[in-house]
Amino acid sequence: MSQSKSRHLTTLDWVICGVACIGFAFDTYELLVLTLTVQPALTEFLAAKPGSPEFNRWIGLMFYVPAIAGGIFGLLGGYLIDRFGRRRILFWSILLFCFSALATGYSSSAMQLLVYRCITFVGVSVEFVAATAWLAELFPERKQRETILGFTQIFASTGGILMSGASYLSLSIGHLLPAIRGGHEAWRYTILWGILPAVPLLLVRPFLPESPIWKKKREEGTLQRPSIMELFHPEFRRTALLSCFMMACAYAASFGMLQHFARIIPGAPEVRMLAHADQLKIVSALQGVQEVGSLFGRILMAALAVFILSRRRLLHIFQIPGLLLIPVVVLLPAMRGTAMPSWGIFILGTVSVAQFSFWGNYLPTLYPTHLRGTGESFAANVGGRMLGTSAALITTTIVTYMPGGVATRQLGYAAGIVGFLAYAAGFIGSFWLPEPREELITE
Repeated sequence: MSQSKSRHLTTLDWVICGVACIGFAFDTYELLVLTLTVQPALTEFLAAKPGSPEFNRWIGLMFYVPAIAGGIFGLLGGYLIDRFGRRRILFWSILLFCFSALATGYSSSAMQLLVYRCITFVGVSVEFVAATAWLAELFPERKQRETILGFTQIFASTGGILMSGASYLSLSIGHLLPAIRGGHEAWRYTILWGILPAVPLLLVRPFLPESPIWKKKREEGTLQRPSIMELFHPEFRRTALLSCFMMACAYAASFGMLQHFARIIPGAPEVRMLAHADQLKIVSALQGVQEVGSLFGRILMAALAVFILSRRRLLHIFQIPGLLLIPVVVLLPAMRGTAMPSWGIFILGTVSVAQFSFWGNYLPTLYPTHLRGTGESFAANVGGRMLGTSAALITTTIVTYMPGGVATRQLGYAAGIVGFLAYAAGFIGSFWLPEPREELITE
């Protein structure tokens, strides 16, 4: 087994890490921005009222259909990453979701909004896989790789915090900004703020180096052709299927539970009595609490990943608290008709989003160079985007069958049940989790 030595970071290395940080932040901003913008956007486009079956159907479609598009084309993107290189596909994926985000802010109908969100998801789905494969191969030594992957992914949660701040800012000063399609709707400005980080990325990324491992194999003629079917050969089949299943569980907890908090919060007695604009500000503030928790979770995961060698034990540190807290933080308030505690929102953000960083660190260690993008993409896009995000549609479908009598309480029940089942399934699956294969990083 080849052993790579840790090296001192050069100026170029720091630039690479900085670019990765901005990229991960931008990814999360664009993925989560729908959480705070979908309800006001659909209220503008649809005749149906919030909480009605028709409105809930569109909410589910907005969360799930883009994820399906991201999963299908993201899987193709994983193949292209292995075929044509990490850096090249990275650049074009960023360019794609930059322009789609711009178009989203100028949507004039629910269908347009849905189409542009699909394109955004495709770009984000490809970019994440390309970035993690690129970083893992630029820094192949285990501790340095774990540290860099972990701490650059911390900035993914700053994207959520920036999104919450942008929403609050748009609600506060939107009337002072230039009109968009003849109005000053805050949701449009919130989406458009997310384009700003893309500018330095598009300028710098063409000058950054390609993965030396991939480039060397390509030049020597030893780079094998990637194949999705190779994932199902005996050597990789268990790894591919289990990582796909467990990423689905991680995404289900987020899309089936966390991303519905913004629509549950206005139903709390102390929030319901306020004016609509003030309700939205409280939702933005509590969304910020959740995102700060997410940031803390990624920091904690980055620190622990270096010292805890067992991936199963590392994952359990975050899965077990989630299993215990969901009934208390989500289901109990739904039963009582009370507000979810802010500390509970913080901790569920911590333990849920930390698991995304876990997979960002873990997946690159499972496959050889020619199959790394394809294997990561299968888990992240088929498991996470296509299967896991279906939990959003499940939550909005079962909500009408829940007790409580009030739409927000029913949503609390549905989100709590889906979130708990996702955590339980992921915890059970973790007992078959294979340990990383360090020798594959340079193969």
